[in-house]
Amino acid sequence: MGARVFRLGRTWQPYPGLLAAANGPIRRLTAVTGATVAICVLREGRTMAVAGVPGEIAEVLPLRPGMVWHWSAAAGKVLVAGAAPELPIGPLPPSWRWTAAEIREQGAAFDREQLVPGVCCVAVPLYGPRGQPIASLCAMVPPARDLAALADALTRVSRTVTEDLRGGRAASGDVPQPSRTPTSR
Repeated sequence: MGARVFRLGRTWQPYPGLLAAANGPIRRLTAVTGATVAICVLREGRTMAVAGVPGEIAEVLPLRPGMVWHWSAAAGKVLVAGAAPELPIGPLPPSWRWTAAEIREQGAAFDREQLVPGVCCVAVPLYGPRGQPIASLCAMVPPARDLAALADALTRVSRTVTEDLRGGRAASGDVPQPSRTPTSR
């Protein structure tokens, strides 16, 4: 019974085809950037990793599917900012309306060592066929990395995955080459 339940659990995914569409692009993104990359969803008011590829911060923050963080992690914030107002996550901070507007305008959410010392995170939404956010794509890196360049790379990968989910295979799925050099951002 244990092995069957394990196999059954491994077949669950938050949205049909999401993991298949994202698998190649997130592996390439990790190879190019060195970032730990994850696909996350909101589950029971928390951010949950459903898939990922470990990168250079794996010793500080080992990633495994099923890990959960507070919804205010970058991967959760980008989803809450694009979600319907009745999302059941509890009371939002008074400044949330301003923060959510900024996330929607930038197209990304950032976490600069707010949850885990030595780890910064950038997250962008992944969209379903009808344009609704269905998950987030996040990349975790050491603090000295250029988060703006990483956000640009994530946005391009998000477009590739979204296009694949819509049934129109993106042209190449290429991952841009953001710098691994530290910058002050």
